[in-house]
Amino acid sequence: MSTKIPVGLQLFAVRGEVEKDLPGTLAEAARMGYAGVEPWGYNGEKVEWQGRSAAEMRRMLDDNGLACCGIHLSTGALQGDNLKRTVELNKTLGNRFLIVAADSQRMKSAAGIAELRGILEAAADAVRPEGMFTGYHAHGFDFAKVDDGGTERTAWDVLFSSARPDIVMQLDTGNCTQGGADPVAVLKAHPNRARTVHLRDYGGAGPEIAIGEGDADWPEILRLCEETQGTEWYVVEQGGQGGNGFDIPRRCREALRAMGR
Repeated sequence: MSTKIPVGLQLFAVRGEVEKDLPGTLAEAARMGYAGVEPWGYNGEKVEWQGRSAAEMRRMLDDNGLACCGIHLSTGALQGDNLKRTVELNKTLGNRFLIVAADSQRMKSAAGIAELRGILEAAADAVRPEGMFTGYHAHGFDFAKVDDGGTERTAWDVLFSSARPDIVMQLDTGNCTQGGADPVAVLKAHPNRARTVHLRDYGGAGPEIAIGEGDADWPEILRLCEETQGTEWYVVEQGGQGGNGFDIPRRCREALRAMGR
């Protein structure tokens, strides 16, 4: 590995802390050793996040030496006038990755998946001049089977077997497993798609595990990201109940550091 992939933190993992003290949470993310953060829940209706203007958010990121390594948004944030506001916010934040967090309704059928693919691709065309990309993040329901022209396939496979290569496949290793799939197999099936990937351990002794404490095959997952996916960001999304506390994200960062990341 010639260049180390930076590690970011999905702020949903510490959402309880964000709601209490956003500046303090960003400072703590930097102290834990995260290089960037990924906001969640953006819908494109305003050029702000958590009641903070884009410029204010950028100042807080810069003050802590953090990059904006992505944003989780609704499908609607990529459509109509919302897309203009989405681009404006993310230009200010310096973010390139516009990731739909979930679209459970469209992912229920092949027709819905085709509609979602069209939205992602049309938005990708619109944001390409800004150096931005669109993508989709995994939840367990994305690995349910759908009828794809008489063949039963997972919704995830239907989407990423048909979407253009520039549409980012943001696999979430934990959510993938919860949906009954194998993240290693998914990465092998769809190379050069996971420009950003969510790292989350699974299994193990209980719900409060961190990366390295569960059943994930981290050597193989990280190898595939680095050798076959062109991954640009690792994003940790593992936190305490209700997104409270920093212990689990801290343990995750320490574990990745011990793995050389």
